[in-house]
Amino acid sequence: MIPEKIGFIGLGHIGGSVAKTVHRIYPDIQIVAYDTCRATLDTALQEGVISEALDQVGKGFSDCNYIYLCAPVLDNADYVRELSGILHDDMLLTDVGSVKTGIHEQIQKFPDLERHFIGGHPMCGTEHVGYEYSTAYMLENAYYILTPGGQVPLEKLTEFSELIDSLGSIPMVLTAEEHDFITAGVSHLPHIIASSLVNLINKLDNEAEYMKTIAAGGFRDITRIASSSPVMWEQICIENHENISSVLDEYIRMLIQIRCSIDNQEASYLYDMFARSRDYRDSIDASSSGLINKTYMLYIDIVDEAGGIATIATILAMEGISIKNIGIIHNREFEQGVLKIEFYEQNALEKGCALLKKRNYIVYKR
Repeated sequence: MIPEKIGFIGLGHIGGSVAKTVHRIYPDIQIVAYDTCRATLDTALQEGVISEALDQVGKGFSDCNYIYLCAPVLDNADYVRELSGILHDDMLLTDVGSVKTGIHEQIQKFPDLERHFIGGHPMCGTEHVGYEYSTAYMLENAYYILTPGGQVPLEKLTEFSELIDSLGSIPMVLTAEEHDFITAGVSHLPHIIASSLVNLINKLDNEAEYMKTIAAGGFRDITRIASSSPVMWEQICIENHENISSVLDEYIRMLIQIRCSIDNQEASYLYDMFARSRDYRDSIDASSSGLINKTYMLYIDIVDEAGGIATIATILAMEGISIKNIGIIHNREFEQGVLKIEFYEQNALEKGCALLKKRNYIVYKR
């Protein structure tokens, strides 16, 4: 059943993207929203994404079929308390937080809420924050984890799953505990590693900042997620501290073993480690979006001459292909190509690659 009205508490990067997707696919659904930033609400109103901006969390949401909690993890818990008095049988409450156990525990403090709540986590997003970075296509082909409470009727779960599927995502049902352990390994730990690597290079670098200069190539790419919101990741680490600590312990044990193997020059162990990681990574399905947003990049060999980059940009622009980022790679130790071009979506990447190859450019896809 298509809902008549959906409410959003928080219109940031994820909340804004869900709202824009709903509006794109179901333009007749009424969307109301509250956000602590009035400018964000004004922008969403001007774009026609929402039909009404609310000044507070309360009765303005009382006739919604769905309410999305899209504020930071710890803030959502406070909003649950404010919503507990307005829920009715035809209303479903959900969230988009990166940690699920905490919000479920908060819901359990209000027995009447348990049958109305399905935790949600769209496995998409970038390192950027804010409504201005939200898009109407971010949910496309992304896994969308659902963590229903034990009292949620099966028909409600089915109905919500069908809505998520209609928005272009791939619904997957897990328990809150399963979700938090999985995300600790495939999302939370990688963010911690990326941030710690950047801080390590910052600490080891000299006054001339040679490391920082050379890091402009592959190192910057693999640590891209270190540019994420410190506020968000502070909260995630606090909320999911037990699972993160557990996977960190295992990772530290692996690092110690790797260090010992390097010190002892155990060539066979090191070869096996790199081979196993390569094989496992290559077996990961690249067709669906994961927790860490995909990038769509190609690399081109070009001669260093005036107008070379402008020519390529013009070729793409004439075919209506938008470029997200373009630039020369000065550190190409592990990269092919001189020029890197990043696109907004897979279709643009494929079209751009075919077009440039047709013009006899040497192109490498990542």
